[in-house]
Amino acid sequence: MNLRPYKKQLLFLLTFLLFLKVNIYSETITFSADRMSGTAGNSSSRTTLSGNAVVVTDSMEIKADTIELYGEDFRYITAFGSVVGINKESELDFTCGKMGYDRETKIATLENGVHLKDTKNEVTADAELIEYNQNTETAIMQISVTLKQKDNTCTAAYAIYRKTEQLLDMSGNPKVIQGSDTFRAQDITLNLETQEITLDGRVKGSITTTKKSNEGASGEKTDE
Repeated sequence: MNLRPYKKQLLFLLTFLLFLKVNIYSETITFSADRMSGTAGNSSSRTTLSGNAVVVTDSMEIKADTIELYGEDFRYITAFGSVVGINKESELDFTCGKMGYDRETKIATLENGVHLKDTKNEVTADAELIEYNQNTETAIMQISVTLKQKDNTCTAAYAIYRKTEQLLDMSGNPKVIQGSDTFRAQDITLNLETQEITLDGRVKGSITTTKKSNEGASGEKTDE
């Protein structure tokens, strides 16, 4: 069988599996892709994976159209195009257009249509930029922020989500909708566990109450 006409196609489908033991971080990196350029194993080199690129570290799994590894001992990981990730230690899933990850500081920067999901706490967040610090379990969210949890829908220009404490701090025209109730202020803090809300500065809100009915002297029900 003449494989020459299929040679180019086979090259595009070829997957490189490389295993790197990085002593400085005591971490193994596994990655694969349709194509690779660069020098693997050189601590100061830049390796580019393109086409169904996948990188797996001890705490992070990243899939994207293109992924680059660079810096000393491949400290930095950058992903572009249809990024899908799982932070295995923090139990967070995310999608975005671009991602940067520092394996030493364990800080991930997510950009362009970011969607973050904290399944354990039933929290989802959307923003244009999210910086997540894995060590402090804190997400700083900016631009068109929307966070949803139970009956809460929270919007703001800037927000900090403290995963461990289950606290959300918002500023930049923040608003919280809890069921049929709405709250606005300059700054809002919401305890996602207790549902307690703190409003500070130019407080506004609306609360919907339920009408009760009592039986009159004739036995007929009348609205209060």
